Amino acid sequence: MNWGNLFKIALRAIAANKMRSFLTALGIIIGIASVITMLAVGQGTKRSIQANISEMGSNMIMISPGADMRGGVRQDASSMETLKLEDFEGIKENCSYVKAVSPSVTKGGQFIYGNNNAPSSMYGVNQDYLEIRQLTVSDGEMFSDADIKSAAKVCILGQTVVDNLFPDGSDPIGKVIRFNAIPFRVVGVLKKKGYNSMGMDQDDLVLAPYTTVMKRILAQTYLGGIQCSAVTEGVTDKAIEQITDILRRNHKLKDAVGDMPADEDDFNIRSQEELSSMMNSTTDMLTILLGCVAGISLIVGGIGIMNIMYVSVTERTREIGLRMSVGARGIDILNQFLIEAILLSVTGGIIGVLLGVGLSYAINTFAHWPTYIQPWSIVMSFAVCTLTGIFFGWYPAKKAARLDPIEAIRYE
Repeated sequence: MNWGNLFKIALRAIAANKMRSFLTALGIIIGIASVITMLAVGQGTKRSIQANISEMGSNMIMISPGADMRGGVRQDASSMETLKLEDFEGIKENCSYVKAVSPSVTKGGQFIYGNNNAPSSMYGVNQDYLEIRQLTVSDGEMFSDADIKSAAKVCILGQTVVDNLFPDGSDPIGKVIRFNAIPFRVVGVLKKKGYNSMGMDQDDLVLAPYTTVMKRILAQTYLGGIQCSAVTEGVTDKAIEQITDILRRNHKLKDAVGDMPADEDDFNIRSQEELSSMMNSTTDMLTILLGCVAGISLIVGGIGIMNIMYVSVTERTREIGLRMSVGARGIDILNQFLIEAILLSVTGGIIGVLLGVGLSYAINTFAHWPTYIQPWSIVMSFAVCTLTGIFFGWYPAKKAARLDPIEAIRYE
């Protein structure tokens, strides 16, 4: 019996029981659609996180004070005074793998203009901070070196602060606002960036010269942190090594000599590359988990195909006997039922792919979840559904092929 005839017989058998065939394929449809949709959500989330990290500066390096032991008690890192202006100067002058570096001090408080007020944070930085964090002044200008040297009371507002302090839409440039009780003249407004993937408002901030914040607000001589930007993302590790050597030398930390262990670093260095790697591994694990959960539907669908094929073999035992009695071989019977199982799974796979793609776009459009459909996920899903048809259809088909023709004809 040729393949064309086997294909026609399989189609007639499926068409004879349309509802049963559809319900059999439904498990495959749901499984494929679930796999494609879940993988699309996982990959979309991963890409969204990567984009937000990239917006913050993929080659950014953050240096913060390290915790210390005093009297047997480990102190909070935020209370440490280990980072000084000398460290900032040392990195700026001696680190060849760093293209931008800014000191950082922060103070939260209430900003007031007229009858309007807004809680926010003031960041004491220098001009390089804009390049490091990929910020842009959309209106006005950045404060100057002269403002930093004189600790001038000038500031640049994020868009959220502008909206809260100037709800009437008036131009904030040149206006004097108060931070707690200290007046600041607004010299610029930052370009709007919106929320990042972690739900943080990137426009809820105010920038001022670090000298101003240190002297006039915090009254301190140490830094809360130092932020750098590596020349390229590829040399981030080398930049971290250079920074570590400079800070250990500045802080007079001893290296290991003989049996004497090295002094622990009194600072912490983190990079966006490290954060990106951690987030990618987390989202990859989540995607795999979602894919495995959705894949269970495929197994259930495959079991459904095997169950229905068993029923079909039982119902058509006399037909099988008659075919064998007129010359059909066991391999012909095997191929007939195997083609039937594959047709059910492939048809369910095609419908499942279309449904999965549609659901992915619907989730992105209506739920506003980031989704991204990778071509390999469709190919993989389709290949899996075909293998499912072969795997779960083989045993019932093999059973049909092994029937004794005489016994099959007598079967009632």
